[in-house]
Formats: sequence, structure tokens, C-alpha cells
Amino acid sequence: MSKQCYYEILGVSRDVNEADLKKAYRRMSMKYHPDRNSGADADKAEARFKQCKEAFEVLKDPQKRSAYDQFGHAGVDPSMGAGGQGAGAAGFSDIFGDVFGDIFGGGRGGGGRQRSNRGSDLAYNLELSLEDAVSGSDVTIRVPTQVKCSVCNGSGAKKGSSPVTCTTCGGVGQVRMQQGFFSVQQTCPTCRGKGTVIKDPCKNCHGHGRVQEHKTLSVKVPAGVDNGDRIRLSGEGEAGENGGPAGDLFVQISVKPHDIFQREGSHLYCEVPISFTTAALGGELEVPTLGGKIKLKIPAGTQTNKLFRMRGKGVTPVRGGSTGDLLCRVQVETPVNLTARQQELLRELDESCLQGGTTHSPHHSSWKDTVKNFFEKMSF
Repeated sequence: MSKQCYYEILGVSRDVNEADLKKAYRRMSMKYHPDRNSGADADKAEARFKQCKEAFEVLKDPQKRSAYDQFGHAGVDPSMGAGGQGAGAAGFSDIFGDVFGDIFGGGRGGGGRQRSNRGSDLAYNLELSLEDAVSGSDVTIRVPTQVKCSVCNGSGAKKGSSPVTCTTCGGVGQVRMQQGFFSVQQTCPTCRGKGTVIKDPCKNCHGHGRVQEHKTLSVKVPAGVDNGDRIRLSGEGEAGENGGPAGDLFVQISVKPHDIFQREGSHLYCEVPISFTTAALGGELEVPTLGGKIKLKIPAGTQTNKLFRMRGKGVTPVRGGSTGDLLCRVQVETPVNLTARQQELLRELDESCLQGGTTHSPHHSSWKDTVKNFFEKMSF
């Protein structure tokens, strides 16, 4: 084997990172692969192909690479006890797997050993009242999921039997497909990548190794959760295949609309209707909070949409931070269904207010001035 510099063989610099090293190896391996070279150049391509393999085997290993950088080829020479395995001992099947394993998701199997796969994650939508979301609660949910078959213990094979090595792929789970001068590695169509097949399937799970069941779980909802928050229950998703670990269950929080309050972050909002008299003369009202009733003072002359802030009566965020506020927006209600006497009293009040000038309706006066200026600027 030529003692040409490994970095030169792969066409990379000495400070190349792992990702770029792999890219260079794939590129050079594809270029000199025997399937892509024939005729007079076949022997040269094969020799170059083995050089690339040898160089990559050394440079991808941090310890071997460090020894090579310090001592050159002597640092990785097997005869001197420092090196790894040369490429000459490896067959083209091994080389092919190294080059294309990352591309096609393949890889060499372990003597027909059945592969285990992690189970799928599940999602569950949990509707909560605003009170439960703010204060926290313990909720019981029932989730449909795939669980490991208790009869075959997840193997999929009938009790007393076991899966056997797939004869199509030899237990590798991958097969090589020839397309012209180029070969690609694909999932075995017989075992679907598992490396094994079930000759005598379990009657309970029909060879799947999992069965459909409902699980009853207790979910501890922390105080302060809001719409879109997720609670993760590790290992409560679907059971894995062939004994693989179970997935996770993600509980998605959805807070139902409230009759009184609206939530925005850590703050709560509510509308409080007040009478015309209370708005004019002032007074005191009882308003609700999530912790009970509190008194709200209404000053005389309060206008509609006035916002009153009740500090610390909002929500404590689930991720920490100060408690929000309750903001009460007052809505002045116009009296309806008035009697003749009540109408007469209101007219007397209006005439009395007009005699007082603009002191009783300051916003009305400024509005009239704005309208007047508007029409003066218009040309008809």
C-alpha cells in the first residue's frame, strides 16, 4: 500500500473537521468505486479505493489521527502496535456500508439480531377551566396507546418460539440494488429492516408485538399554565418495537373561555358595568377575583372604559416571575325603560348641567371644537 499522506489521499487539510472529512471520503469513494470504473482503469481505481478506506479509518479515529499527526505512518502501523486495521483486510461490502450508511440510513446488522425501535410520541389535548389553569390541579386522563403485548413480551412470535433471521438480507435489514454502474442500499422488502421474520406469529398481537389499549394516567398540572403549554410524561407514549423504549406523551393545555375574565399573559381583565349615577357621584362596588370578592372604589365623574388596576390579583406565571394584576374596565350603562317621571328628572338634570357651562361635560366641549375646526378646513 502506498505511503502517500492520508490527508492528500482524501484531498483535505490537516485541520479538517469530522463533517468535512466524511464528505471528502464519500466523494472520493464514489469516484473510485469499482462499479464506476472498468476496463484498463479498474485496477488503479481499486487500489485508490483501498487507499481512501485506509486513510479514512485512521483520520476518523481521534487517537489514531493524533498518532499519525505526530509520527506519520509509523504511528498507525499495526506491526508496531499503534495502528488500526488496514483497508486491505476489508471487503467491498464493508467499504460500501461505511460510505453509504449515512446516506440511506443503513448500516451493517449484527448477525441477525432483531433491531429495537423507540415507540412513537403521543399528544393529548387537555381542556382546563381558567381556575384550574391558574391554581394548578391533578387531572386523570385516559389515553389510547400501543402497549407491549403481554403474551409474547413484545417479540411478536408465538409463545415458545422466536423470530428467525431473514434469509433475504441475512439479518442485515438492508439489501443492495444494482442500477446500471451504481449500487444503492435499500431496506429489505421481506423483513422491512428488522433483520428477522416471524414464522409463527403471536395470536394476541398478530405478530406486531404491541396491542391497542387505554391507559389511565394522573397528570399534575402546575399552577399558572396557559394555552399552548405542554406537559411531558416520559415513557408514557407508544411501546417500542422489539423491546425498544416507549415514546413520550405530550399533554397540550387548552384553557376554556371564562364567563368573566380574559387572560393576557400574567394579567386578568374583566368588564364591570356601573350605573349612570355611580359614575357621576362615585361609589363602591364588589368585584370578583379568582381568590374571592374585593371592594373597588369608583371616584365621582368616572367615564366609561376607565381602567382600574388591582395589583397582585392576576396570575403567577408557571415559569416564575411576579404575579400579574387584575384590570377592571368600567362600562357606564345608559338607563332604559324610564318612566315619565324619571324622564322628566333627567331633562331637569340636563337643563341644570347646561346652565353650568362646560364644567359638567369637558369632553363634549373639546369634541365640538374639533368638529368645528374640521368643517372649517373643508372646502365645499
